[in-house]
Amino acid sequence: MKRRYFIGALAAAAVSHKLASANDRVNVAIIGVGGRGRSLLGRFVKTPGARVTHICDVDKASLERAHAVLAKLGAPEVEDTGDMRYIFDNRDVDAVVICTPDHWHAPATILACDAGKDVYVEKPVSHNIREGRLMVDAARRNKRVVQVGTQSRSRPSTIRAIDYIKSGKIGRVLMAKAWDIQLRDNIGHKENAPVPPGVDYETWLGPAPWIPFNENRFHYKWHWHWHFGTGDAGNDGAHQIDIARWALSVETPRTISGMGRKIFFDDDQQTPDTMNVTFDYKDKSMIWEMRIWNPYGMEGVDNGVAVYGTDGMVHIGRWRDETGEKRWGFKVFDHRGKLVLHDDADEPDTHVENFLECIRTRKLPNADIAIGHISTVHCHLANIVARTGRTLHYDPGTETVIKDPQANLYVSRRYRTHWATPKNV
Repeated sequence: MKRRYFIGALAAAAVSHKLASANDRVNVAIIGVGGRGRSLLGRFVKTPGARVTHICDVDKASLERAHAVLAKLGAPEVEDTGDMRYIFDNRDVDAVVICTPDHWHAPATILACDAGKDVYVEKPVSHNIREGRLMVDAARRNKRVVQVGTQSRSRPSTIRAIDYIKSGKIGRVLMAKAWDIQLRDNIGHKENAPVPPGVDYETWLGPAPWIPFNENRFHYKWHWHWHFGTGDAGNDGAHQIDIARWALSVETPRTISGMGRKIFFDDDQQTPDTMNVTFDYKDKSMIWEMRIWNPYGMEGVDNGVAVYGTDGMVHIGRWRDETGEKRWGFKVFDHRGKLVLHDDADEPDTHVENFLECIRTRKLPNADIAIGHISTVHCHLANIVARTGRTLHYDPGTETVIKDPQANLYVSRRYRTHWATPKNV
């Protein structure tokens, strides 16, 4: 690690010098090229100012699909690898995009920062609360730009909605609701099985304790297993909870109460399919509501946010237009509940562009790691309520649950001996 710190210092200086001009392109490596990784691969390829130079994945089939994406876009071929350390040690790489399973987000981000790379990391920021704090520390210690993949922070319509809410036009804002109401798949039951050809399972596990390979804990389905994922609270909730927290202008809650459990699916999913959790900030509150067994959404959207003021309310989400296409926007209702404004301009977000700009200017990005950490803490606390079945009292100073040893077991996790295990966990 001493060598990596040294390399990081040299790389940071090199990036600062190399990107002196706005016309200079940022060399980017994509780590994890599953579904979301391939989507961001395409986005970075098409964004001016970026040059994708490397892709990394432990599954050769995913690498092949990523190369096919590049070919379809007419993009230059790139080097691929199954070992992210090769990318961290490459001084030509300026930034990395981390699209791994949740349990790799923190280890990869910390290693990248220590190697002098700027980072775009997908949500949720971390697998647990402690890791998130270590990510913030790594970014600040190494003076790295770390953007979290909560794109609404760079979506024009959402920014306009937040500005409208903070203008006072709906009165004093006291409460918000974030929801995830959609129909997920039943993944059924599967036995443990041999690792598929072309998959480096040891590296896929990373610093997580070893358990046998199971298809229901692999591609995407890892979201629903506590060993690797954070359920839909961390998966989709990370977006909606972040918007609601932004609208309320709150940091961490002091009291968290509610419920979360499986009441619908009979399958291998460990994480809840139903949640109703309240975050209390003393003078304001937020409700997180999740039902991933409903096909009909809520208030016309499957994932949305409602912000309640004394004189009106604002809904933020995606509604279907007359053609059936979903469009981002927001709706404003007056004190009688009458719709008075529907902004459905649906401009694309500029999240990647903001990341690239901040690499050049060294300013904090729209979804800086510190912002993403606090929003993700909410997701983790909702999961801890679900796993313990009781009300939590949270200390934001120590980032622990007050007088609750069992709950604090979920603030961090057990790790196996591995080159990516974060220090001070």
